[in-house]
Amino acid sequence: MYKQEEITPYGGRQEKSRQVEQMFDNIAPTYDQLNHRLSFDIDRYWRRKAISQLVDQQPQTMLDVATGTGDFAILAAKMLRPKSLVGVDISEGMMSIGEQKVQHEGLADTITFRKEDCLRMSFADNTFDAVTAAFGIRNFQDLETGLSEMCRVLRPGGRLCIVELTRPVGFPMRQLFWLYSHTLLPLYGRLVSKDKSAYHYLISTIEAFPQGERMQQILRRCGFREANFKRLTFGICTLYIATK
Repeated sequence: MYKQEEITPYGGRQEKSRQVEQMFDNIAPTYDQLNHRLSFDIDRYWRRKAISQLVDQQPQTMLDVATGTGDFAILAAKMLRPKSLVGVDISEGMMSIGEQKVQHEGLADTITFRKEDCLRMSFADNTFDAVTAAFGIRNFQDLETGLSEMCRVLRPGGRLCIVELTRPVGFPMRQLFWLYSHTLLPLYGRLVSKDKSAYHYLISTIEAFPQGERMQQILRRCGFREANFKRLTFGICTLYIATK
């Protein structure tokens, strides 16, 4: 078991996946606003950088895991123009906002949303040309099971693209990130989202999540080859690319 798997939003005996679903339903109305403001809009650059890694592949069928409010799915549909893109999540509150955004962007013929347990997805083996996940896999109740599922539904030769928040490793960014994440971020998150536990939980999972070379090894153990990573913005975010 990895450390972030033991961290839950609200404590108690209820399983992590149920608590994560409840948490994201609670913060869904303010999630996009908080993400953009707390990252100073750099999260938009991270998503674009990640999707650019799939341009040469030209995927026609895509799966966006832990899709949330659909920002990554919408940008991928615009940049890559796949025939179909399915966004899956356990939070219907988040996806309902994503559906509104997709309608507004005129992408309803391309993007659909489905509530799925990302550890036991209903899709057949070898279904998708590309699988993506942005800022979501650290919430998995079982990281290796979730990554193995992503590998299972990806076709041979298909590409996995993950972008995830991580701890900077070098001085002084590591110290500055700790100060920011333990003071301003939870305070602002609590004031805007009205869920005092949510942003403490999110920071705790960032700090506990395996990253860099360790995550590279986990991806290979879960069935991927050519697993590589690149740290972005002084290591605040890490991009992982792997092939089945």
